[in-house]
Amino acid sequence: MLKAIVVDDEPMALEVVRAFTEKVVFVDVKGYFTNGFEALDFLRIHDIDLIFLDIHMPDLTGIEMIRSLPKSPMVIFTTAYSEHAVESFELNAIDYLLKPYSMSRFLKACNKAYDHFKLKQHPSGVPIPEDYIFIKDGYEQVRVDLNEIRYAEGNGNYIDFVLENKKVTSRLTMNEAEALLPENAFVRIHRSYIISKKFIRKLTKKSIWIGQAEIPVGAAYVDDLENLLK
Repeated sequence: MLKAIVVDDEPMALEVVRAFTEKVVFVDVKGYFTNGFEALDFLRIHDIDLIFLDIHMPDLTGIEMIRSLPKSPMVIFTTAYSEHAVESFELNAIDYLLKPYSMSRFLKACNKAYDHFKLKQHPSGVPIPEDYIFIKDGYEQVRVDLNEIRYAEGNGNYIDFVLENKKVTSRLTMNEAEALLPENAFVRIHRSYIISKKFIRKLTKKSIWIGQAEIPVGAAYVDDLENLLK
């Protein structure tokens, strides 16, 4: 679990990160701050792994705040300005999110931070890959083993994760589901479907069978399917 704080002088921007992090089960936000000085006071007495940090703030910018720390946690910059991207990566930022950013883009940044965190935690320097994910189903976070997921199907504002004998439904977009599932094991073949490579039983250029389910291949995803056929 990543312990995080959020620093942004715009209350609406704080609410966006709050809403997004509620969907990311491996990020635990310990505090929200509207200026860098409050955040620095918090960091003096609390151990934090990750900061979501705005750059343009009055009195103390995000860049100045990070430069003032003797040892900085991981940083994901969140800003409406692109001109500081190079400088942010010179500070070893994990990612640089340009406002307004999507949930899928935010999740991708969080995944990068989590991978970096696991890399530092593992003594061999090689992170142990997770074989499960947590999916928010209603008010619950449900642990789902990746090797049980047959496919994910878009259903309006929700995604159905279809397992052998049940399905788990979560309020996500297809892009968010795609970011959640590891690309080495899953592939998107349609605007409404992501399938597990290991459960492919039969395939043509127009359809893929996962068990008894025939899933259509979208025209925009034919190239991805042809890569599977090679």
